[in-house]
Amino acid sequence: METATTLNPQELLQVADAVAREKAIAQDIVLEAMEEAIQKAARAKYGVEHEIRAEIDRRSGEIRLARLMEVVEAVENDYTEIALTDARERNPDAQVGDFISDALPPIDFGRVAAQTAKQVIVQKVRDAERERQYGEYKDRIGEVVSGLIKRVEYGNLTVDLSRAEAVLRRDELLPRESFRQGDRVRAYIYDVRREQRGPQIFLSRTHPQFMAKLFAQEVPEIYDGIIEIKSVARDPGSRAKIAVLSNDSSIDPVGACVGMRGSRVQAVVSELQGEKIDIIQWSPDPATFIVNALAPAEVAKVVLDEEAMRIEVVVPDEQLSLAIGRRGQNVRLASQLTGWDIDILTEEEESEKRQEEFRRRSQQFVDALDVDDVIAHLLVAEGFTSVEEVAYVPIEELLSIEGFDEDLATELGRRAREYLESEASRLNEKRRELQVDDDVAAIDALTPEMLVALGEAGIKTLDDLADLASDELYDAEEGILKNFGLNEDEANAIIMAARAHWFEDEEAAPDAAGETAEEAGADAEGAGDPPAAG
Repeated sequence: METATTLNPQELLQVADAVAREKAIAQDIVLEAMEEAIQKAARAKYGVEHEIRAEIDRRSGEIRLARLMEVVEAVENDYTEIALTDARERNPDAQVGDFISDALPPIDFGRVAAQTAKQVIVQKVRDAERERQYGEYKDRIGEVVSGLIKRVEYGNLTVDLSRAEAVLRRDELLPRESFRQGDRVRAYIYDVRREQRGPQIFLSRTHPQFMAKLFAQEVPEIYDGIIEIKSVARDPGSRAKIAVLSNDSSIDPVGACVGMRGSRVQAVVSELQGEKIDIIQWSPDPATFIVNALAPAEVAKVVLDEEAMRIEVVVPDEQLSLAIGRRGQNVRLASQLTGWDIDILTEEEESEKRQEEFRRRSQQFVDALDVDDVIAHLLVAEGFTSVEEVAYVPIEELLSIEGFDEDLATELGRRAREYLESEASRLNEKRRELQVDDDVAAIDALTPEMLVALGEAGIKTLDDLADLASDELYDAEEGILKNFGLNEDEANAIIMAARAHWFEDEEAAPDAAGETAEEAGADAEGAGDPPAAG
């Protein structure tokens, strides 16, 4: 025998209010969940085929039950529909599509019905709570939060943020860092995702921006926007570099971040388990910024390649190990901080490299222009790096070289052009021998040398080239065109040019079909056939 459960209206409102407060959701959501639960219980009593609505009065807590029937011309379902003629006997103004409502007596919840209702309410409240958590935290990505460790499972932490739970995975903790249940932890929200089991809030203590946010909490000038953090690079738990810029010339950004006797930076270091932090002055000039980023090493000279975002840094021999750092840490962090690839050379290595480059370029001119070493050396010394430059520069630039007269300058230009034509012809012939299609050769960005390299790698048609990924062309170690100094954007442009015919084919297909239909119609009319109907 089931025990009846009586619901006191005022108690019902008090329960809804208590649940809403506890779960931090709107009271209306809880009451709607209760209405749905009551509807489910009522259907179980009166029959699931009926359309039953429950309504809880928001002031008194009184529950009203009603059966709804839709007004239709012809009744197909006796349980949910009523004929228009019958409906007008109850309500003369009834129209098709209206609903006729029959009040039902309040029901007493049996044990099973009460349990079912409870499950519906719990599920609805849980869904509402999850939605509230997602809505609250999805806009808080990038914040530093503090919470209590609730559980520790296989090194992964569940953190109670009071209004939600978050996950701090083992790989997002600093090395050798250990927490126990009940410990308080600070971390950075780097992602919030909807998942089947509810919103997942992911925390990190290794994220570069965690350190940036900690500095913003410790340095009022950063919080006020006087000092900007331009970039951060971290080797979590070991060492970090942070680049700062002051928008007020009277404030030293590095000094402000260090604080009196290092108090501000020390607070961040303590939070990060002793991670050493280099605070660096940011500069809009890449060379200056990179030199600053390599601190504490001293730099003698830099050579920039802006297109490739690469820089050669020359340091005194005794500074090499300091510039590179333990296991390459210093140069790696400097590269991450600046966004440039950094090559470190000693002064001796740089000297040898320049001499080798001078010899190589001189030999190139000797071979291509059939000149002696003196003229070749003069061309290299004046900054000429390729035969193309000699062939196509204005003659005045050649005449500006000491000892060059007009006849010599004209002859050098002629020989350079002849060499280039001969080389282009030779490479073009080799490209044909390798069976590289003319369509591939028509891509503007590909030089004859590149076409030969593609052919030797088995890339012979537009489709062969179009099927490649960009790194298969430009990768410094395994790229087919690795010797031509391509960057990712240039490699992408070449591949997209090879793919262009795919899109042309797609556009041409419907056009061709349309022309065929029109031609067919024209032929039919020309033959005297009557036009097709419709």
